[in-house]
Amino acid sequence: MLDQVRVLAFDIFGTTVDWWTGVSRQVDEIAAERGVELDGGAFAEAWRDRYAPSLRRVIVGEGPFATLDVLHRESLDDLLLAFGAADAFDEASRERLVRAWHRLPAWDDAVDGLSRLGRGYVVAALSNGGFALLTNLVKAAGLPFDCIISAELAGSYKPDPRVYRHAAGLLDVQPAQVLMVAAHGWDLAGAREAGMRTAFVERPVEKGPHREADRRADVDCDLAVAGFAELAEALGR
Repeated sequence: MLDQVRVLAFDIFGTTVDWWTGVSRQVDEIAAERGVELDGGAFAEAWRDRYAPSLRRVIVGEGPFATLDVLHRESLDDLLLAFGAADAFDEASRERLVRAWHRLPAWDDAVDGLSRLGRGYVVAALSNGGFALLTNLVKAAGLPFDCIISAELAGSYKPDPRVYRHAAGLLDVQPAQVLMVAAHGWDLAGAREAGMRTAFVERPVEKGPHREADRRADVDCDLAVAGFAELAEALGR
């Protein structure tokens, strides 16, 4: 089933990097500098909760395309009001908070796993992050991708099938020659609708310690693994 795969396309937030830890720590740090008490973990979760609704508005055409940085900033301003901390954060500190999503730690198995997989496949980042965001994140985390494909290039967001098809077109392959790798069922559903093969990677704490992440038993996919090392083994790398 996977013999024809030439490209491995990896989701980033939650699949390749630990967004919850990275964002919550930076929120704690910036809040402390501003002299305000703010629960970084709870704030990161609330911020992420606004992610899908923001993307959906773009996908269905309720407004013009805006990069993820812009959407994150809109959500941030609302959240600071909701958390009663709006007066404590000036423009510079708000910009730092938005850019927290540019600096996230890779999962422990990410660099080695991508290096192994890159010996036999094109390994691409395929994310809803903006092109600048992804460039900064991949460089800072030392992730050995062959290329970065931002949904920004398609003018929409995953799970819109157009994003996956656009990625395949950019790499001059058919969708069926791409294996989408993600820790989220919704992402794999969009990829499957676009004609891609799918691999689910379990990341039990990708939503933080208080929320349950997607589980392999609940996800329809071609391949399910516990991490990037097991993915490499399953693909003979």
